[in-house]
Amino acid sequence: MYTLGEFIIKNRHHFSYSVESLLRLFSCIKLASKAIHKEVNKAGLTEELIGSSGIINIQGETQQKLDCFAHNVFIQSFKSRNVVCGIASEESKNFIVIENKQENIVKNQYIVLIDPLDGSSNIDVNVSIGTIFSVYIRKSSIQESITINDFLRKGSEQILAGYIIYGSSTILVYSTGSGVHGFTLDPSFGTFYLSHPNLRFPKNGKMYSINEGNYAKFSKGIKKFLRFCQNIDKKKIQPYTARYIGSLVGDFHRNMIQGGIYIYPKTAFSPKGKLRLLYECNPIAFLTEQAGGRAIDGKNRILDIQPKELHQRTPFICGPTEIVSKLEEFIVNYE
Repeated sequence: MYTLGEFIIKNRHHFSYSVESLLRLFSCIKLASKAIHKEVNKAGLTEELIGSSGIINIQGETQQKLDCFAHNVFIQSFKSRNVVCGIASEESKNFIVIENKQENIVKNQYIVLIDPLDGSSNIDVNVSIGTIFSVYIRKSSIQESITINDFLRKGSEQILAGYIIYGSSTILVYSTGSGVHGFTLDPSFGTFYLSHPNLRFPKNGKMYSINEGNYAKFSKGIKKFLRFCQNIDKKKIQPYTARYIGSLVGDFHRNMIQGGIYIYPKTAFSPKGKLRLLYECNPIAFLTEQAGGRAIDGKNRILDIQPKELHQRTPFICGPTEIVSKLEEFIVNYE
């Protein structure tokens, strides 16, 4: 089995930037993810990382203690490796500048946007949670300070995106634009081994993931699509099955492996959607397309959206091309 590092070196011809810097970048991600893996696996034995921290974050949501831990461990890990020049986190109001330790100026090329702990409301009930990350090459020159424009980028400009899911096993999934690959952590060695090469959406997936508790707030097109998923046609074909975890990473990971569509649409109360474009939707959309699927906000390709603010929200739909296009038909015809 290939380790993550061995796999990156073997496939370095697919990456147009320095493979050494990519390995250092992944070193940061692996170190932080293993620290979170350790805390997640013992969370039920201690109250130190269980429950609310009592802090309201920039999203207007109550931070969980493990949210704060994950945010801090990723920031410290990136700072220590001298490879990232700026970080934006879902848990921080503003972006963070990382200076070059040797010269006290910002010379590194990578910009990282991260959701340190996706699905944190599931922590206390032992359900899968995850980390989502997105990487760009800075737009500003190395002689200048990084600016907000280094972060407000279309998802199509990503050079790397991925996630870590902390579940029955800890799996790191990533793409540099040449397919999607998954690596499972062997905790006895602390090493990520290739376990899911060349992930692709199954063409005949029969699952849909949506919070149907919001049904009354959905648009007519979404309601019509859900009825389509639930009805048995004249050929007695089984209807689609509803599966919803409430963690984007958890739902997406299952759907990519088993085949299904993820839907977080706009509602009457959230007309701009609720998921964060930069920290959640762009990286997952990048993976979706690399796995042979589509990702849209209902009408537009997610990766073509030009963000206007750091914590911008959007409706989000992703999954196999055929079923996403079917949902798009309902939206166009009924809205």
